[in-house]
Amino acid sequence: MQRKQHSAEFKAKVALEAIKGLKTINELSSEYGVHPTQINQWKKQALDELPGIFSSRRAHNQKEQEDLTANLYQQIGQLKVELDWLKKKSGQFNCK
Repeated sequence: MQRKQHSAEFKAKVALEAIKGLKTINELSSEYGVHPTQINQWKKQALDELPGIFSSRRAHNQKEQEDLTANLYQQIGQLKVELDWLKKKSGQFNCK
């Protein structure tokens, strides 16, 4: 039997319902067709990660990642230009 894959949106929806507490975990399990243990795991994960959403460190890390990515793309471009130039120059020497 193959495991069912759930989207992140589905997991978030079920976890949010569990956090709200308007229905029991067993009711949510029946409604969404997910094992109660799985719902509890998604709920715990959501609650554990929630403070990070409001963290300025997360925004700072994302900015650092974007800067690093831009820098790496710039280096790739520079290396490609240099490689093309070297290929062109080596082609001139081989023709003589």
